[in-house]
Parts: sequence; structure tokens; C-alpha cells
Amino acid sequence: MSNRAEAIVDLTAIGRNVKKLKADSGKALMAVVKADAYGHGLVEVANAALTAGADWLGVALIEEAHALRNAGITAPILAWLVPPGSDHLAAITAQIDLAVPSLEILSEIIATGKHARIHLEVDTGMTRGGFLSQWPELLKADLSKVEVVGIFSHFARADEVTEQQNQDQLAKFNQAIADLAAIGINPPIKHLSNSAATLTNSQASFDLVRTGIAMYGLTPDIENLGSSKSLGLAAAMTLRAKLHLVKWVSANSPVGYGATEFTSRDTFLGVVAMGYADGIPRIAKAAGVFHNANRAPIIGRVSMDQFVVDLGPDSTAKAGDYVVIFNNGAAGEFTAEDWGTASGSINYEITTRIGPRVPRSYRRE
Repeated sequence: MSNRAEAIVDLTAIGRNVKKLKADSGKALMAVVKADAYGHGLVEVANAALTAGADWLGVALIEEAHALRNAGITAPILAWLVPPGSDHLAAITAQIDLAVPSLEILSEIIATGKHARIHLEVDTGMTRGGFLSQWPELLKADLSKVEVVGIFSHFARADEVTEQQNQDQLAKFNQAIADLAAIGINPPIKHLSNSAATLTNSQASFDLVRTGIAMYGLTPDIENLGSSKSLGLAAAMTLRAKLHLVKWVSANSPVGYGATEFTSRDTFLGVVAMGYADGIPRIAKAAGVFHNANRAPIIGRVSMDQFVVDLGPDSTAKAGDYVVIFNNGAAGEFTAEDWGTASGSINYEITTRIGPRVPRSYRRE
């Protein structure tokens, strides 16, 4: 393992989050592990979630589902980003459930001649994936050659609890369920809730909740829903890196490409051995690292492999020391939410963009 940087994933925290979300919803739970489990590690997180009581696994890509099967995981898996031309046959053979958002993909799946388990995706207002104008035609289609296991949709504004669009989407989803019932199709698994809806809208729970960001102990929206801590969630990832170099510099020294910032005082600067090639946002402002009970802000631009922080004139930091880039913030550290805000983005992007050069290690209590 590299000693330059690492992402430490607390699988016990993930298990606790899964148990809480499932108990609070009172429904079956799909652990969403797409995008390498939001950067936390696909197979390791999937196993931890299943051990904690998750009933399903959700992925975007068929390749992700195959990786889970190849790891020996036998739990139900749904893959929902399955474009035309995908190897539907291999997925069906591996007992992977497939999302169907269009007549074209339905035709390709039927053409395999294999018994496929499908989940119909209906667009209820996000105007992204799912049936919309083709829905009436789908209701006239021959669905006898597939097993319609589920129907699902996705909220666009579940983190904005009072928005009317949430109720509008819920009504449209209920109408789609009624439309299918009218032609004799009653999918046993109806699912609409993402993390935000799981936490705030019991009306939308149906048979299954899909939990992504909350399972990793991160808030779906810090402004509208509050912090991870206030939601009772435990952040699972600690990202840390070594100080490559510590140096004393004079006031008014230019730092980094473009000399975009100058030191405001005589101070110690630390060079952190991570950069935007590892997933550190180049545009991050007002973020930094934590060392010896103190925050040290970024100064200057983030480079490809490194960035500079102002450790302060009284710092005792030495080259080779680890600094925490983010974790749960319990001792005053920066959090993934802090880094998201500092980058004009969200915590989802912060964890998922951590690159493959950063090894993951796992711990359990």
C-alpha cells in the first residue's frame, strides 16, 4: 500500500447507517453501490451492506453488477443504466435485473430469448431516464416474454421537502402503477425513494427504498436537510495524505501556479501529496487539512499531484506527517460536505472523484 495517501473506510459505520435507514423506513432496502460505492469500494461495501441487512444492491452499469457476481455475491442486483447495444444476454444469464426505460431496450431484451427480470422505469418529472411519451405504447406492448419484477422512478427534488414537485411525482408514480394494474401487471417491487426521500417522506417508501449517499453517512443536502450528524448518520470515509514537505516562508511569498495567492505572514507551508489527479478539486476554496487539532487552509492553486496549505507560524508539523483532508468532523476536521461547499459542488462528487491512485483500506470495530 502506498504511504503517500489513503482513504480509510469504516465498514462498521456503513453497517450502522444501513440498519438505521432500514429500521426507520420499515421497508426492504437497496444499497446503492454504483460508482465504486461512491468511491468507498464496490465489493467491500456491498458485502458490509448485505451483512447489515440490505436486501438488494443497486448499480448503474452492467459491468458493476458483473463485478459483484464475480466476487461471489448472490443477492438481487438491479442495473439501471443499460443503453442500447448492451450485452443483455450476459446480464440475464448472471441473474442481474435490468431497468427498462424505453421500447427499444425492451425489444433488445426480449430478442435474447431468455427469461429476463425487468424493472420498468417511468419518468415522473425529472425528465431524465424512463418512459414518458412511449408510456401509452408500452401499455399496449406484449410483456408476456419478460417478468416485470418492478416499477421505479426517481425524485428530482426530494431534498427540498416542501416542493410541490415531490407530490406531483408521487401522484404520477401512483398513476403509472394503476396503469399497469389495469392491464393485469402488478410488479411486486415498487420503488421511488432515494436517500432524501427515505429520510423525509414515508409516503414514497412503497416496497423498497434506495439508499445511496445516506448509506455512506453523508447528508443528501446540508442546506435543506442538515448535517450528517443531525440526521443520525456516521460518515464512513477518512481521507488522509502525507506532508511531502514543510517549509518556512516569508510574508508576501507567491504560492502555486499563477501566483494567485500570497502568504499574509511569515509562516510554515505544507505540501500535501495529493492533487487533482487524485480527486482533489482544483477549484476548492476555503477548504484545507487538519493536523494536530488545527485546520490549515489551502493556499494557491491545487496542482495535479500536490497542493499547499498554510500550517501557521506555530505549527509543529513535519514532513512525513499525515494530515486529514476530510472525515466526520468530530474533532473539527473538514468534512466531505465542507469540501463540496468549498468547490461549489456537493459531497457526492468529493467522494466519488477520489482516483484509483489512492488506495482504500477498511476497518471494522
